[in-house]
Amino acid sequence: MTAQNPFRFPSAKLIAIAAVAGIVAGAGAVYVKRMGSGNGAAQTAASGQCEAAKPTIAALSAAAKGQVAAMAPVSEPRKLGQLAFKDGDGKDIKLADFTGKAVLLNLWATWCVPCREEMPALNALQKAKAGPGFEVVAVNIDTGDNEKPKAFLTETGVDALKLYHDPSMGVFNDLKKEGLAFGLPVTLMLDAKGCLIGAMNGPAAWDSEDAKALVQAVQAKNDPV
Repeated sequence: MTAQNPFRFPSAKLIAIAAVAGIVAGAGAVYVKRMGSGNGAAQTAASGQCEAAKPTIAALSAAAKGQVAAMAPVSEPRKLGQLAFKDGDGKDIKLADFTGKAVLLNLWATWCVPCREEMPALNALQKAKAGPGFEVVAVNIDTGDNEKPKAFLTETGVDALKLYHDPSMGVFNDLKKEGLAFGLPVTLMLDAKGCLIGAMNGPAAWDSEDAKALVQAVQAKNDPV
């Protein structure tokens, strides 16, 4: 990260902070009833739909080390394309809209301290690796309008990441039901066909060479859609 905001491999203390930020500080928000985000049962994939993702999972597993060692490969890849949120203009968008490129999906909130710490690193990863084959999709889950997260991104110089927002917190709640989200931040890796291949809870140094190598390993295995 930047010199004024140094970041290292997440310690047990930092991961504990992440859990507190995502589970306690979010209290009545994180575990609220889903409020009509459009997410839910439709995201369950048909059996074998992501069978071709297994070589990519193996590549991710081999590259998940050092600063991104917490990225755990999934045992059964599956589609999460129906996860829904809004873009910076309030337009409805789904994860399936990014099919054709590998996606690092990150959920964050302005009240989550480790989320705030890692946003500049995610911004740096976007600058380094974004293109036709990869994108960082950072979804803010603050309730209310998007003015607060928008102001945070501006104030911290996060200029490469687009603002995505889910005030209903439906994305988080659906991932919680899937056993993928326990607190914030939570980060998922999906291949170019929209299949979930890896997941982690807690912060990471996404501006590290390890993170870039992880993305490169996934991209190298992506077949044309």
